[in-house]
Amino acid sequence: MGRIRFVGVVRLVCATLLIASTVPRTAAQFTVDVHLVRLLVTVKDASGRLIGSLNKNDFGIFDNGVNQEVAVFERRTEQPLSVALLVDTSASTGIELKYELDSVSRFLRTIFREGNAEDAVALYSFNWQVTLNTSYTRRLPRLETSLKQLKSEGGTSLYDAIYLAARDLETREGRHVLIVVTDGGDTTSAKSFHDALRAIQLADAVIYPIVVIPIQNDAGRNLGGEHALTTFAAGTGGRIFLPSAGAELDTAFSDILRELRTQYLLGFYPRNVPLTKDRFHSIKLTLDQPGLRAITRNGYYGEFERR
Repeated sequence: MGRIRFVGVVRLVCATLLIASTVPRTAAQFTVDVHLVRLLVTVKDASGRLIGSLNKNDFGIFDNGVNQEVAVFERRTEQPLSVALLVDTSASTGIELKYELDSVSRFLRTIFREGNAEDAVALYSFNWQVTLNTSYTRRLPRLETSLKQLKSEGGTSLYDAIYLAARDLETREGRHVLIVVTDGGDTTSAKSFHDALRAIQLADAVIYPIVVIPIQNDAGRNLGGEHALTTFAAGTGGRIFLPSAGAELDTAFSDILRELRTQYLLGFYPRNVPLTKDRFHSIKLTLDQPGLRAITRNGYYGEFERR
């Protein structure tokens, strides 16, 4: 008899808990993302000099305004690089294309000579269509053979190229970087500016646009395209370059490599982040040391919002 009474009590408790779980709650709701959010961070002083000697406690991370604990910290991170190299081969590149490809070739030799043994590069070209010329590899001859085959023709599917390259980067291990060598804006893409920007954010990638300007006069430049690429760089923690072909282009590639070799890797697990109508989580990075500036992406999409 006592056993029957005990079972009845258990059933009553379970029923009470079930009912309680169906009652609407009025308390504030919070997201609980369990995935690690990674930030690649470049730090510079007021003169633009790279700073690579900071410690974990020098950084503060805020996700939608809520302070987060730094769970992962690496100084001068040695995580392998996956570099998507996108080369504009539209008709407008013209004679400048040869000088651009020569500079790209020098960059590739340097990255493989000085980098991590697991660093890899994929080569894409884009005009009115996007072509994956060489998938991710460390084989320099393969990349250089593909470079020699590029010719200028057609329109400019810039956003399509960024979108597709970012999607390919998403599942790769390590750090994700897009370098885009172009002379201006988009003319023939099916994807939009926002499609491309979202794809970069979902890939946790940093983008470095290199806009080669053979004509310095505003009348000969695509200022709208430059503005779009500046927005891409600012939103992902990258930097835009506006060189002319030749030595300035080589300098741009050298500056990119220097930043990649001085990056910090910070990671955090989002906790107690309030839900908002905007599915995009805004990130703010602070530094304890005055006079320094931390450059990283401005936010991310939560794990359950990625598709």
